[in-house]
Amino acid sequence: MNRIVSWLIITTLLLIQSACADAQEILKGQKSAPDLPNILSDIPSQDKPFLPDFSYAGYGFGLQSIPSGVGKVISVTDFGAKADDGIDDSAAILEAIEAARKISGSVIIRFPAGKFIISEIINIDRGDIVFQGEGRGAAGTTLYFPRPLKMIGDKGKLDELREYLVKYDKRQREPKKNLDVLFSEYSWTGGFIWVGKASSRPAPYLEEFDKPEPALTIGTEGQRGETTLTVDDAADLKAGQRIQLLWYNKQGEDGALISSIYGYTGEDVGSHHWTFPNRPIVRQRTVVRSIDGNVITLADSLLHDVNDRLPADISAWDALENIGIEGFHFEFPQSPYYGHHNEQGYNAIYMTGAADSWIRDVTFTNADSGILSYDSANLTLRDIKSAGDRPAHYAVHMGNVHNVLAERVQVYNSVIHSFTFNTQSTRCVYKDSEVFSGAVLDQHAGANHQNLFDNVTLHIHPTRKDGKPEYALFNGSGAGYWQPGHGLYNTSWNLNVIVEDGALPSETVYLKATAEGPEARIVGLSGNRKFELDYRPAPYIESMNKTVSQVPSLYTYQLNQRKDP
Repeated sequence: MNRIVSWLIITTLLLIQSACADAQEILKGQKSAPDLPNILSDIPSQDKPFLPDFSYAGYGFGLQSIPSGVGKVISVTDFGAKADDGIDDSAAILEAIEAARKISGSVIIRFPAGKFIISEIINIDRGDIVFQGEGRGAAGTTLYFPRPLKMIGDKGKLDELREYLVKYDKRQREPKKNLDVLFSEYSWTGGFIWVGKASSRPAPYLEEFDKPEPALTIGTEGQRGETTLTVDDAADLKAGQRIQLLWYNKQGEDGALISSIYGYTGEDVGSHHWTFPNRPIVRQRTVVRSIDGNVITLADSLLHDVNDRLPADISAWDALENIGIEGFHFEFPQSPYYGHHNEQGYNAIYMTGAADSWIRDVTFTNADSGILSYDSANLTLRDIKSAGDRPAHYAVHMGNVHNVLAERVQVYNSVIHSFTFNTQSTRCVYKDSEVFSGAVLDQHAGANHQNLFDNVTLHIHPTRKDGKPEYALFNGSGAGYWQPGHGLYNTSWNLNVIVEDGALPSETVYLKATAEGPEARIVGLSGNRKFELDYRPAPYIESMNKTVSQVPSLYTYQLNQRKDP
């Protein structure tokens, strides 16, 4: 009897140990779980759909923690700023910024709790600087901006954009509203906290302002998804160097780069993909990890193949590093809203030319745009809240950026583009985020590709058409000359759609996505109704009306694989 009991105990313990080992391997991505999606299967197959590795997004290519409390502290109160006194604090804050510029090494510009009034642009044009408040809550630090940028001016920083708007007659035309005016330069540009080097050009508009981007070397052989790249001469490269891989289309409408971005799906491709042959369509901002002869290892995997038909110029990228903005409530007045593309410039943060930088623990109330990002890479935007009674253009904007991670973003107010992948954004991620009002997943054309909506919750209000409840969940936009809506492999993973009204519990809700891009991946779409998805062009779909329970977050799953392969 004792032998039988002992045998049962030992057998049970071995089974438990085996089960635990299997569970750990599944979490690491080393062993396939029974309900793991086919797209993650470790079974080799020529038909297995390609899935980018999104885990390089964020500070330190996803592997490093954001620094905390590092640097010499400067308090704005030492320069005359005083909370809650109703007096404009702009001059004092600008003095604090000027003092920080003179300090070598890391600097923290600190704000105590209370309300500070700002009516000037605060330029951050050096790295290793943190703008720090005592939190975004009621007892934290509020930055209040009583006037829009239209009433302040940017000292000529956006003159090129203004010339462009006039030259090409870029107007918002809405006859039913008797509206026919030039776009506002602040509709997608500028901010009261303006990060970027002096005279920087985050996005090109007029060709006469273009400058050559000299190549350090030329990439000659590499495979999409791999981190090694052969170059023709590595003499001017060194380990730890920030570089850009630049892919140009100099082959016209049938160029190899257009095929690499969009595949061979027969989609109409807008003219901007071939009318500016001297402007790169794809920029992969990365770091050289190591060099072995003429083979370099990159910090993240290649967006595209590199070969005779698809060479990549490699140029230096001089970015601002370790800029942090954290612990603030950005508040704007409850002022009139003049409509889409007519925003007057209640923009909080304009982040340009930055790498390995972050914005965290911030709330925006009544902003036109909370965060606008350009010409940047490996930003982490974490614990962001957008609220207020005024409509907004963007809560978080990603345009011409690479490897940007936005996580735990909550959007409570009406925003035209709730979550957006804008022009030339690549391998960017919205993760663990939620939209409570007018939810829209915006893939904004302009060669944005290989981006990820990951574990995102969307509250929707369907309307009836021909008796059926439907909702435009993916509502791509952008100019016709930059269509389609996105390139290959944009991915949505574990979308949780909550129908607030407009459909009976027993009804199927029809989700529309009729102007997107080729070969999207939709894996896990579910919620409190049954859904049908009309996504055009047709995507790869798995786990429709199911949650991918084994892999709640694709980003986390892929990051764990890199950490412990």
